[in-house]
Amino acid sequence: MKKYIVQSIRLTIALTILLCVLYPVLVAFIGKFAQGGGNGETIAFNGKVVGYAAIGQKFDKPGYFWSRPSAVGYNAAGSAGSNKGPSNPDYLKQVSDRIDTLLKYHPYLKKSDIPADMVTASGSGLDPDISAQGATIQVERVAKERGLSTQQVSQLVAQHIEKPALGPEKVNVLKLNIALDALKK
Repeated sequence: MKKYIVQSIRLTIALTILLCVLYPVLVAFIGKFAQGGGNGETIAFNGKVVGYAAIGQKFDKPGYFWSRPSAVGYNAAGSAGSNKGPSNPDYLKQVSDRIDTLLKYHPYLKKSDIPADMVTASGSGLDPDISAQGATIQVERVAKERGLSTQQVSQLVAQHIEKPALGPEKVNVLKLNIALDALKK
């Protein structure tokens, strides 16, 4: 019995050193070669850092492209999903309210035109991207609010659609809104 206890303690110490010391040091070292030097890719506008490419921010003013809803209020320290399923009445009410808001600001849309990502939060609650369709349905509202042509705004959206090798097309909302602010009327 004593033999097994000693082996268990040795294994615990070895795994603790491997997984709690060596592995994090290796990951941090590799991260130094990633974009942003392991500190995340920052996005700057007019020489000032305004956010991170991988962390969503709240945009809800009519003159901007809106972000995907967040279950954590865009709090990066509290990343989490809502953990509410489609049979939860509170969740259904929340999604229904989001649909109503979208239809209010986009009267040219039908309920069936609204992509799911515009009314449901992501698993982390911090998704910085929306679908290409989510951006496209907002073009008319943004163009009208900004006094721009829908063609100008549509072209801007098209320029910001990312097409990853795997997964659907997406648009980083912060990058798109920065480009929108940079547009001249």
